[in-house]
Amino acid sequence: MRTRGFAPFSAPVLLVVVAALALIAWQFWPWIESTFLRTNAAPRVVTPRGDLAEDEKATIELFQRTKDSVVFISTRERVMDLWTRNIFTIPRGTGSGFIWDERGHVVTNYHVIAGASEARVQLSDGRGYGAALVGASPAHDLAVLRIGVSVNRPPPVLIGTSHDLKVGQKVFAIGNPFGLDWTLTTGIVSALDRSLPAGDGESLIEHLIQTDAAINPGNSGGPLLDSAGRLIGVNTAIYSPSGAYAGVGFAVPVDTVNRVVPQLIAHGKYVRPALGIQVDEGLNRVMTERLGVEGVLVLRVTPGSSAEAAGLRAARVQPDGRFVPGDIITGINDQPVDSVAKLLSRLEDFRVGDTVKLNLLRDGHPVDVQVTLQAGS
Repeated sequence: MRTRGFAPFSAPVLLVVVAALALIAWQFWPWIESTFLRTNAAPRVVTPRGDLAEDEKATIELFQRTKDSVVFISTRERVMDLWTRNIFTIPRGTGSGFIWDERGHVVTNYHVIAGASEARVQLSDGRGYGAALVGASPAHDLAVLRIGVSVNRPPPVLIGTSHDLKVGQKVFAIGNPFGLDWTLTTGIVSALDRSLPAGDGESLIEHLIQTDAAINPGNSGGPLLDSAGRLIGVNTAIYSPSGAYAGVGFAVPVDTVNRVVPQLIAHGKYVRPALGIQVDEGLNRVMTERLGVEGVLVLRVTPGSSAEAAGLRAARVQPDGRFVPGDIITGINDQPVDSVAKLLSRLEDFRVGDTVKLNLLRDGHPVDVQVTLQAGS
């Protein structure tokens, strides 16, 4: 009598079983390996780094050499409680700045301290000082503070030039973006001779340096440096719909800074070079469009002024009410002028006492006149 047993698996069934087991093993392999096949783990062998690249060494050295000259600025303002009539101070904002000289002068942006009742300057070593406002120029978005550092004074930043900058040069920005201490960002000079409206609402800040070095809120007032660690600009603004870094930043050129800051320290304000004439942007826009010319109408010549000495002619109104244009300024030293803001900005390239050539349109004919610039009000 034959004993009944199990029939052997057929080949197809065996393949399905093996495949299923393989799938299960694959799904649970990490658990199987960690539970049953654990081995002694050890750190990976470190690959030697070798020397830093030369440009990396230069950047590190530049930051280490310059950071002590950069400061963090926090401001507060006084407000009144409408219910109690008590006056108290609240935080207003933060920004950056840098040591200008051995006497403790600190340069920053005007908009960093505008509206503030007090400011505090913190050095890279953690020391903090109350700061006094020495002077400000909204037209250049520049301000000077002073701190009383008696020992271990931080070094002043090195001063460079901006008139000889080239698009493509490396630049370095040090500041405190978003309140993050002493941050270094790098980039290049993206463009030159950009213009932005000034804080005084009348003129333009000319010759601005455009850079792609990351500049964010809190960087304002910090230095923009060249590869030699010299100041070439003061970071002042960004172009961004969101208010954050978007690859376009602007800096006030150091040639402007080196002209304005000494006056702020000496006089507390910037004395603008002037011609001794009266102009008006709104009226100028209407009249130049009506006359079909580009330039700035001389509406009035101040008695005893440089303009009067040079023989400039003002506009006048005839007894019959007819407006008669006088001289129309079309340029300064052959650099075109097409608005009052542009005229004021062109004058900023000079100092009181300099003699400039005014390009005029007089009775429909081009005329050049030499004028010695006087102190403006």
